[in-house]
Amino acid sequence: MFASRLKSERVDLLAQAFLALENEEDCYRLFEDLFTIREVQDLSSRLEIALMLRDKVTYNEIVERTGASTATIGRVNRALNYGADGYARIIERIRR
Repeated sequence: MFASRLKSERVDLLAQAFLALENEEDCYRLFEDLFTIREVQDLSSRLEIALMLRDKVTYNEIVERTGASTATIGRVNRALNYGADGYARIIERIRR
């Protein structure tokens, strides 16, 4: 069982909220209420970067295609290689 450093009752509530989403419309409705537009853009950019890194796209090409900083790309890359496998698990599910 994975033991997250983020574990708390408050974060449990957030996890339960995401698990209760039934479709894409539910996701977008929650995104609009929960996050700022910038936060949604940043989160979606990180996922896009993770997908590109898994496909062995170079940092320079990722910068050109996404406009992300090399610091953000590096942060995502560290999470892919040394994180909690959240990106890897979701990428596997997305690609099915």
